[in-house]
Amino acid sequence: MDSSSYREKALAGATGVELVLALYDGAIRFLHRAVQCVEEEDTQGRRMAVKKAIDVFMYLQARLRPDVGPTQAAVLSDFYAAMFTMTLEASHNSSKEQLLEVIACVRNVREAWAVAAKDPVAGRVLPRELRTQEETFVPNTSRLEMPTGEAKRSSWSA
Repeated sequence: MDSSSYREKALAGATGVELVLALYDGAIRFLHRAVQCVEEEDTQGRRMAVKKAIDVFMYLQARLRPDVGPTQAAVLSDFYAAMFTMTLEASHNSSKEQLLEVIACVRNVREAWAVAAKDPVAGRVLPRELRTQEETFVPNTSRLEMPTGEAKRSSWSA
């Protein structure tokens, strides 16, 4: 089995947050490839790797949910815009150091997502296309859980 088939099978059973982690991992991988291309003075390879990393940032930014978490969406939007800009600048300068700085920033946020991956509630705020079928179709109940563990009856009915 080749590595792309393995990755596809591994992602098939992933949760939405795990898919976000996979996107971050991809961006980091592309940025490392860009660093390698800078070292090898491979301009075309660097440009292709940078384009792929930027595509990941744009994909993530385009799927933010300000309707669910406006503050978090704004912070992440600013982060993706900064990574986009820093990556372009690093590529323009053929700077290994600047690319490594982008990698460090992306890794930090990726680690925050890894912590969120352990929280089952986190998956509910993901864009639909990043949720698994189980996460998308949460059974409708007439009881809502309160943070204290108490249950509260819904105030409306259909």
